[in-house]
Amino acid sequence: MKRDDGITVSDEQLPKYAGRPGRFIACYARRHAVSHAMVFGFVTIAVACAVFSSYAIRHLVDTMNASQHGDMLAVWRAVAWLAVVIAADNMSWRVAGWFAAKTFVDVTGDVRRDLFRYLTGHSTSYFSDRMPAALAARISTAGNASFTLESLLAWNVLPPCLNVVLSITLMLTVSPLMGGVIIVLSAALAYLMFRMAQAGRELHATYASDAAGVDGEMQDVVGNLPLVRTFGMLGYERRRLASVLRTEMASRGRSLRYLERLRLVHAALTAILTAGLLVWVVLLWRNGAASVGDVVMVITLGFMILHGTRDLAVALVEMIQHLARLGETLSTILLTHEMRDQVDAVGFRQAQRGEVTFDDVTFAYPGGPNVLEHFHLHVAPGSRVGLVGRSGSGKSTVLALLQRQRYVQGGAVIIDRENIGALTETALRSCMSVVPQEVSLLRRSVGDNIRYGKPEATDDEVRTAADAAGCTDFIMALPEGFATEVGDRGVKLSGGQRQRLAIARAFLRNAPILILDEATSALDSESEHHVQMALSRLMVGRTVIAVAHRLSTLKDFDRIVVMQKGRIVEDGSPGELERRDGPYREFLSRQAMEIAPI
Repeated sequence: MKRDDGITVSDEQLPKYAGRPGRFIACYARRHAVSHAMVFGFVTIAVACAVFSSYAIRHLVDTMNASQHGDMLAVWRAVAWLAVVIAADNMSWRVAGWFAAKTFVDVTGDVRRDLFRYLTGHSTSYFSDRMPAALAARISTAGNASFTLESLLAWNVLPPCLNVVLSITLMLTVSPLMGGVIIVLSAALAYLMFRMAQAGRELHATYASDAAGVDGEMQDVVGNLPLVRTFGMLGYERRRLASVLRTEMASRGRSLRYLERLRLVHAALTAILTAGLLVWVVLLWRNGAASVGDVVMVITLGFMILHGTRDLAVALVEMIQHLARLGETLSTILLTHEMRDQVDAVGFRQAQRGEVTFDDVTFAYPGGPNVLEHFHLHVAPGSRVGLVGRSGSGKSTVLALLQRQRYVQGGAVIIDRENIGALTETALRSCMSVVPQEVSLLRRSVGDNIRYGKPEATDDEVRTAADAAGCTDFIMALPEGFATEVGDRGVKLSGGQRQRLAIARAFLRNAPILILDEATSALDSESEHHVQMALSRLMVGRTVIAVAHRLSTLKDFDRIVVMQKGRIVEDGSPGELERRDGPYREFLSRQAMEIAPI
């Protein structure tokens, strides 16, 4: 059963199912226990009716043979009994299908919802090491595999299993010895098939991984098609994909050929066993140990066992393939979150003012030297601080740590006297707005992208934010105004327009801390002018921390912090640093700006 927040399985529970697809599916099935019981219960009734129809046929044959057209009432009773069994068989399948139509779809939805939630909880570094498009495709794969596995279990695995068990039970009524031999041989055959299927798991897992890689490669190229065309790399990418496809097809071929070998072994053994069974029962009839009805029933049951075990072998092979694909997805997605809320995480205990402190912070990326070491920085509420320095000086790391995209190894990052490591994700995000160099827009309307800063905002609030950001004019010039879809990642808008939408989004969010990460560096002069005017309005009354290479954008800031190799080497107002002989003055001269006389 889902909780009120839509969560079926919590983020704390999900990692234990990594690489365990069978237990993963069982976990979700238990949450729909009643409806699954209805599905499998009616499947069991249907199979039982199908098998016992052989017993009803035997009864009819023996009754007809005994009556010799005399006692027709007994014959008609036998006919009625057979008709009832056949009707119950057909109706039970339909009832099971009715319940399955909702139950299996519900499980698929739960799986995709929970995996998406868990995937989006991973850190930035997780996505930088993997293809995001391939990860999204894996969630769809997991949903489809879950549906297919449940369907296979209900329609292709459980029926032949019950078929074999019940058929053997009926055979015991003809000859206990025959039934005992069939039990032993069936168990041996099942064990052999299981061992052979297990031996091929690595082949199926390799194919699953290669198939996911092909999906990721195609989505990566399609998503960056303008870049591919710009550099004339269409031919190269087509040849590259052809090579990847050859690898995937080769692994798929190996997987399928192994499955065919398994089916061939099963087909040969079951054919031999069925033929032996038929010879045995005919010999029993010749010796007077079995009736004609017994012969008919055993022959019918023999074909049921033959077809049932064949169907079971095919279904198990398919299940192994889908389990391998699901297992590969779970092993990739359900890695332990590197960054998550602490168990006792809290919100802010006082009104947010926007005070930021880096207290003796030490940080290093995995496998690398310290980027920041005993780093101290205090930003007063409502002040504007610009971070300046060469590439690799640690500016972007400071912003990443402030947004808790990475965790500090020593010291603490503090906002309004709260260690951000102890805050909930929701509380931390609520206190800051970010305007980056590369603005992220969803393939939705202009209004929806602005409203992303405050999902519950009214249309009037969205329009007010757009007015403040200076983007109402160009929005109203679009074909459908605020309802115009911006295209994939905002491709229908210019860079300056995307930046102003991001500023409108920040206006709507109205957070006390504003982070500007190279917000104007990629713009032309005219676009930069419009964006700078909008930013000036946005910065009023907020704590602003900005990284910028264009020092002219920081001229009205309260402080400039110059960083080198993870340390602060200069700190002061733009005017003070401009008059001081140091790194900031060097940066100004390199950008050909006028230096005030000392």
